[in-house]
Amino acid sequence: MRKQEPQQKEESLRRRITRAYLTFATVSSVFFAVIAALAVEGIEVRLVDERLEEVAAWAGPRHAGGLPVEMPAGLSYHVEAGIPRSLRPLAEGVHEVTVDGVDLHVLKGRNAEGEFAVVDHDSAYEKIELVVYSMFAVAFLGFMGFAVILGRFLGNRIVNPIVELAEAVDARAAQLPLQERGDELGLLSRTIAGHTAELQQFLDRERFFTGDVSHELRTPLTVIAGAAEVLLAQTEHDPVLHAPAERIYRAARNASDVTSMLLRLARSPERLEWSRIEAQALALEEVSQNQGLVAGRPVQLRYGGGEDFVLHGVRELVLAAIGNLVRNACQYTERGYVEVRLEGRSVIVEDTGPGLPPAARARLRNEPIPADARGSSGTGLGLGLVQRICAHLGATLVLREVAAGSCIEIRFPDGAVQSSPVSHEGPAAR
Repeated sequence: MRKQEPQQKEESLRRRITRAYLTFATVSSVFFAVIAALAVEGIEVRLVDERLEEVAAWAGPRHAGGLPVEMPAGLSYHVEAGIPRSLRPLAEGVHEVTVDGVDLHVLKGRNAEGEFAVVDHDSAYEKIELVVYSMFAVAFLGFMGFAVILGRFLGNRIVNPIVELAEAVDARAAQLPLQERGDELGLLSRTIAGHTAELQQFLDRERFFTGDVSHELRTPLTVIAGAAEVLLAQTEHDPVLHAPAERIYRAARNASDVTSMLLRLARSPERLEWSRIEAQALALEEVSQNQGLVAGRPVQLRYGGGEDFVLHGVRELVLAAIGNLVRNACQYTERGYVEVRLEGRSVIVEDTGPGLPPAARARLRNEPIPADARGSSGTGLGLGLVQRICAHLGATLVLREVAAGSCIEIRFPDGAVQSSPVSHEGPAAR
């Protein structure tokens, strides 16, 4: 079973959870920052603007009555010509100005004496405002850091059990973890365990059925092949009877080979006899053995060459896969050629036949077989066996796009066995 590919960072659930917490922290911080800014501005109006108005309301009547106007430190009251030249152009109202590098709050107005100005020379509000905004900045950074830590912590708490469950499923563990939990992860684990058990029972039944049927067929097929061999010997000089006897013998041998292949497919890959095999020898053997299928027909069965390579597999299964492709191509090709060649680490069977029918293409693509396909007609049972053999050996069955006919490739992996799904390169043309 092929190990699952690790998720890319941009697809990681941990990153999504952390990003969600950062987004929440940013939106919350901006919201509270706006509220804080409005509050600070409101405090400024209260502490500075209203203070200057109160001073003007107190100092104006005293100055008009000739009474001394003693102002707190940093505050000054000016009337008409006593207003500093730099402040005279200011309009009525409260202003924040900088004169000679000093920040001033100025209230310009008019009373019975004329134009006046109240100047706050030593307001500590700017320093207080700076301290407040600095505290907000520190709080924002702290809040963002806390959101990152909390997001990563919760992401690990959520994702790690899922990863543990996925690894257990991938390793085909006898007992899946998390089943004792009462939350959604426990429900997911129990559901996967239940479905896995059902699938395992189904696969076991299918494997046992295939093995039992194949085992039971071996004896009658051996009897039929033996009887046909006797008939071949006795009818050697009678062409009328010799030809049917030869067909019976060949069909019995082919059926016997199929049952042997099914018995091997019923076993686990690790229980089979693996060996190093030369691909060219297998291709030449199948081309030679199947020449009788095209005898007397305008079809040429040939070996197209190619650089030889060594594959790791089960000889009987590899031969069955190549042989099925060759026999299938010879059966449906009316004229032209059937060519077996090597390319890279692939064995390719190409023909000039009518191409794969829709039902066969659907079978190889693991799609629903069309409803108009009756029984086994047109479903590509030979290719279905090749598909199962390839999955058993870790090879890949590839349908190539050609102008006419069909081109089917068995691509063998490098090194040890590994499971691989059927892939498709363009639509088949059979």
